[in-house]
Amino acid sequence: MAKGGKDARVTVILQCTSCVRKGINKRSTGISRYITQKNRHNTSSRLELRKFCPCCLKHTIHREIKK
Repeated sequence: MAKGGKDARVTVILQCTSCVRKGINKRSTGISRYITQKNRHNTSSRLELRKFCPCCLKHTIHREIKK
């Protein structure tokens, strides 16, 4: 069993930072988003990963956003 009342793993959404800077509407399909999990005890800050963006057609930094 896990220690504590809260689960350590949480689901987070990663969003492309360069698409947001270009001014594309957030609700359009022009923003690349990935869903992943992180351990909140080990990584308390926002998660940043380099992922492929199909809109930009290159690898860019994807940053964690609020749900």
